[in-house]
Amino acid sequence: MGKRGRIAAGSAGTAVVVLALAQLLLPRLAASRISSRVGRYGTVRSVSVSAWPAIELLWGDAGSVHVRASSVALSPAQAASLLWEARGAASMDVSAERVRLGSLQLADASLQKRGSALSAQALTSEADVKAALPAGFDVRLLRSEGGEVEVQATGALFGVGASVNALAGASEGKLVAHPLGFLVEALHLTLFASPHVYVEGVGASVHGEHPLSYRLTISARLR
Repeated sequence: MGKRGRIAAGSAGTAVVVLALAQLLLPRLAASRISSRVGRYGTVRSVSVSAWPAIELLWGDAGSVHVRASSVALSPAQAASLLWEARGAASMDVSAERVRLGSLQLADASLQKRGSALSAQALTSEADVKAALPAGFDVRLLRSEGGEVEVQATGALFGVGASVNALAGASEGKLVAHPLGFLVEALHLTLFASPHVYVEGVGASVHGEHPLSYRLTISARLR
């Protein structure tokens, strides 16, 4: 083997070693970084990251990400920011035993990301819903279908002092609620809006009756 051949062989061997080390170390480094980022908002149990080739992680692209947390507390805006940071992951699965999202306490929360599509679900109790509302307000679930949730709202939530039926759903990528009725139909209350998360639909169903609890769902996509 000539000098050029030995140099080429040595370069190829070095490249293989570098790629092997990258495949071993980069996913661990990425998992540590994700754990630190999510850990700002609570307690993370485990994080795993996979990518092939792992060198893609240097550009923020991951094959899959799995995150398990015991408890986190963050605002809707902070949640949207974390999702946007994870836009390079082809798939992501996140679960948490307890989540405080703004003023609402949730349990057994899970989120899935497949490409740009997002879906999430969580449980909440009637007591936690009441605690998240201003004093004097109350809501009762009436129905949920077609990506919308209808409730009976009591209090001056829309400037109306009596009980009114209200519909929550997606409108131009935002989560909005509006009362039903000829005189108040035009009133709208924006519950969530983000430049990066486009809401497509929401759902709610009774999970348990003693005590009363609900399963909440939302579908969205990153944009």
